[in-house]
Amino acid sequence: MSQQPAKEEKSEIERIVDLDRMGPGGAALEIVASDLERAALAKRFGFLGLPAFSARVTVDRRLGGQIVVEGRLRGRIVQACVLTLDPVNQDLDDAFRIVFKKDLTDDRDPESGDAMLSAQADAPEPLTSNMLDIGEIVAEQLSLAAAPYPRRPDAKLEDVLPKPRNTGRRGQPDQRRHPFAGLSALRDKPGGRR
Repeated sequence: MSQQPAKEEKSEIERIVDLDRMGPGGAALEIVASDLERAALAKRFGFLGLPAFSARVTVDRRLGGQIVVEGRLRGRIVQACVLTLDPVNQDLDDAFRIVFKKDLTDDRDPESGDAMLSAQADAPEPLTSNMLDIGEIVAEQLSLAAAPYPRRPDAKLEDVLPKPRNTGRRGQPDQRRHPFAGLSALRDKPGGRR
């Protein structure tokens, strides 16, 4: 998860919170994405459109050096149906909670050296800076809230598959529809390898 955007790459909806300057009551943000920010987010995530997007987020400091980011996303995503490519609308109203902790080291797999994921639902993520990009966190939550395979309610797979062609013989489907039909023809040739 990105906390601090790289100098070359800026978040589409950047909202930076300086944790060192945050008061004891934490911070509250009301994020309403502009037209340009929504267009950039739609492009980044491959949406057809993002006509509305907002979030309410709180950032609180807890005991043990933990930073808790909680919020609720609201808006509307327009994606292409996986079957028909027609626009599919998805209304958003999703809550999220992420816990960060400073000086947290990633557990590494001893064989591969890859970072291991914790099985705990609320396991903290490493906090590498005193600057937290809440906008990027909200953008990432948007991508997680979007339907991975949007589908129009009335779309059926049978409607988009090609209809089988007949070869002229009754009851015999066209062999070209089968992926190994060409290999079968080679096998049946005289002198063909087996």
